Amino acid sequence: MKAVTLHRDQVYSGSLVLVNARHPLRQTITPEQIRPLEYKTTSKHPAVYLDTQRESEHFQVCLERKTALVLETLLASIGSGSSLVPVSGFRTREEQEEIYASSLKEHGKDFTESYVASPGHSEHETGLAIDLALNQEPIDFLRPYLPRDGICGRFRSKAASYGFVERYQEGKEVFTGIAPEPWHFRYVGLPHASIMNTHGFCLEEYLDYLREFPYEGRHLQVHVENKSFELFYKKAEEEETRLTLPGYLPFQVSGDNREGFIFTLWR
Repeated sequence: MKAVTLHRDQVYSGSLVLVNARHPLRQTITPEQIRPLEYKTTSKHPAVYLDTQRESEHFQVCLERKTALVLETLLASIGSGSSLVPVSGFRTREEQEEIYASSLKEHGKDFTESYVASPGHSEHETGLAIDLALNQEPIDFLRPYLPRDGICGRFRSKAASYGFVERYQEGKEVFTGIAPEPWHFRYVGLPHASIMNTHGFCLEEYLDYLREFPYEGRHLQVHVENKSFELFYKKAEEEETRLTLPGYLPFQVSGDNREGFIFTLWR
């Protein structure tokens, strides 16, 4: 067996962290953890931004490093070329504050609260979220156009296999607090994206579902992409959380940004 020790602050990091109006981001990503996306586009101005600095052709869309690599692989697998444009990825707190304030001024409170997360509550600050658009100008920075057919449909059909989910789906507003955003995708990794896709879960629902499979009880067993996985939830202890795992199994662990950890074991 393998002994595992997790510190309390690890609850606030990982690919499954929940960030919404009720759960603010507790840990900020460091510059070393992000990198620019490498992609081809024929558009000189990827989006209609809210300020002149963002209109620069030198503007780069960045993501958390693993997320960037997986997204690049996904885009290459569908032969997207310059057909899809990454519009917005990682944002600093200052950038989110600027976008929120600009939207309030231009569009008002109701629109802004529907489509722009308040600073400290935005998935874009995690480096795990990407807004995409079909490459046809003009591209709206806040509500980019990403239809469900053509190259966009191919992206959607393969997203879950690469660990991405459409984060804000229609009908889930009561859970997410955000209006439908068919352009906004969130990296959660495998097998989580496939499970969410199969059950029609948003992230809020999925994390609640995983609580039904505690470390001390029955674990969730799934078979995804020709691989078998075992998943369970462990509530964090006061300072350190200790548990044992089979020593021969590779595993990943993510905090949920609430009060516990999600373990994913490869079987």
